[in-house]
Amino acid sequence: MEGWTTSINRAVAKSVVGRRFRLEGSGHRYERKGSRFLTEVRAGLATFFAMAYIISVNATILTDSGGTCVCNDPDDPTCKNDTEYNLCLNVIRRDLITATAAISALSTFCMGLFANMPIALAPGMGLNAYFAYNVVGFHGTGPVPYQMALTAVFVEGFVFVGLSLIGLRQWLARAIPRSIKLASGVGIGLYLTLIGLTYSAGIGAITAGDGTPVTLAGCHPDQIKDGLCPSSDKMRNPTLWIGIFCGGVLTCLLLMYRVKGAIIAGILLVSIISWPRPTSVTYFPHTAEGNDAFDFFKKVVTFHNIEKTRNVLEFDLSGVSGQFGLAFITFLYVDILDCTGTLYSMARFCGAIDEKTQDFEGSAIAYLVDAFSISIGSLLGCSPVTAFVESGAGISEGGATGITSMVTGICFFISVFFAPIFASIPPWATGCTLVLVGSMMTKVASEINWLYIGDAVPAFVTIAVMPFTYSIAYGLIAGIITYILLNTIAWAVDKASCGQITPHNRHLKDPWTYKIPGGILPGWLVRLAKGKKDFWRPYEEDDVISSYSPSDGAQGKAATLPAVVEKSSEGGESVEKNKGATM
Repeated sequence: MEGWTTSINRAVAKSVVGRRFRLEGSGHRYERKGSRFLTEVRAGLATFFAMAYIISVNATILTDSGGTCVCNDPDDPTCKNDTEYNLCLNVIRRDLITATAAISALSTFCMGLFANMPIALAPGMGLNAYFAYNVVGFHGTGPVPYQMALTAVFVEGFVFVGLSLIGLRQWLARAIPRSIKLASGVGIGLYLTLIGLTYSAGIGAITAGDGTPVTLAGCHPDQIKDGLCPSSDKMRNPTLWIGIFCGGVLTCLLLMYRVKGAIIAGILLVSIISWPRPTSVTYFPHTAEGNDAFDFFKKVVTFHNIEKTRNVLEFDLSGVSGQFGLAFITFLYVDILDCTGTLYSMARFCGAIDEKTQDFEGSAIAYLVDAFSISIGSLLGCSPVTAFVESGAGISEGGATGITSMVTGICFFISVFFAPIFASIPPWATGCTLVLVGSMMTKVASEINWLYIGDAVPAFVTIAVMPFTYSIAYGLIAGIITYILLNTIAWAVDKASCGQITPHNRHLKDPWTYKIPGGILPGWLVRLAKGKKDFWRPYEEDDVISSYSPSDGAQGKAATLPAVVEKSSEGGESVEKNKGATM
């Protein structure tokens, strides 16, 4: 078997494919050491199974926005108990399952084909929650209609195209303070955890309290009165316990033993348990909505054409121009943080970061793929597309080239034809998944510089405000303003006192400067301005990455850089600082 796999790897490496993707042994000038074709295929499968949950989870969250369904009940603006409205939501969810799988397939495949990076794209977690619960609102009760919000996403994508072409998007991401980058990932993780514990897209363990922001829930949905669970019925909903033990505890155990596809296995187990109809945990009750959902489920394999969420953009801004602008600006900078942080983290994980410029090979093309994917996804009814941290699953399997992403994209394409299965995954099957993803995102909290108040407090404010206000945007705004306020005042006092009044441990502060090595403009634009005919090819002396080995990061050894010792400008004191990967 070993000889057979070696022969395949060698044959592919010597082919046009091997040279195009710089496999080891291809003879390419900058071949990626340790990269092999079959390893790339296995890595692509690992990435898909690690993030396949996004198909159902994203559809569930975005469906809570109400989509294009119209609620005409004056007594209940959410139409939660309106049969016709709920039937419409069933169609919306199926549309969004097809749309999620389709845009994930297209964007991920293009990322591998054009940027040659092992990074997968899909509608982003956190961004979809902001879209559904803050911008459009639950069942359309927010300030911006669904169609208008999609228009903001569409415009955002083309703005990103321009920012990526001139290199400003890359520069802005590198210029954001490190503590805010890290804290934004942690805050989004807590935000997702809160969503995973609610009824709308989770296991229903919490609900709004009477005199408290939240309180314990877990009762049967039909027992909820004025948003509250009666004390006698709390924690008695069997779907809650199925979600906790089969979707949560079991998944954690599988992750502990490094079982591939642990997350998707937990989701499938809970779903399979919830599919039989004559049970107390069925997802197909004998109601009009349940019958409609079960009829679609029985098709198993089919292609569901997008009916209600395709090409519904609205460019008439009259009456909502202010809210449209707020949504557009928020999507803009939240996506800059989200996608850029993930791209850089994954590029660092696979060893592709140039430590001098903090850039990575193919970054301009990667950003363009992401930008165009955002606009295309909006045409299908999806919230902004972004890079996924689950790409690390494939990188940890040895993925180092675009072949990994192309394999993942093909898997997403195949999943388009299994829409009935993905549409029948209940929210209590994915609720604990959101909690687990949240826990994975919060692990970078240890890399925040907690030793200096000017870095620690803005980071904590960012982390706390996101879940407590149920808004990613407010958390980022609060953190950035706090950072600017504290550090600007400290800088002004230091200058006014000629260095006599300064924080006692200022030498521990994370360094920050707008003068990022590598400049603002991308390399291709600089080379074009200098008259280089083949401006798309870097100069030999400033090629970003000449060669890198996936083994540096693929085995988990390069997720963060080793600690380095820096000399303090005050008193020459040596300080050890961890220059880890940023989010």
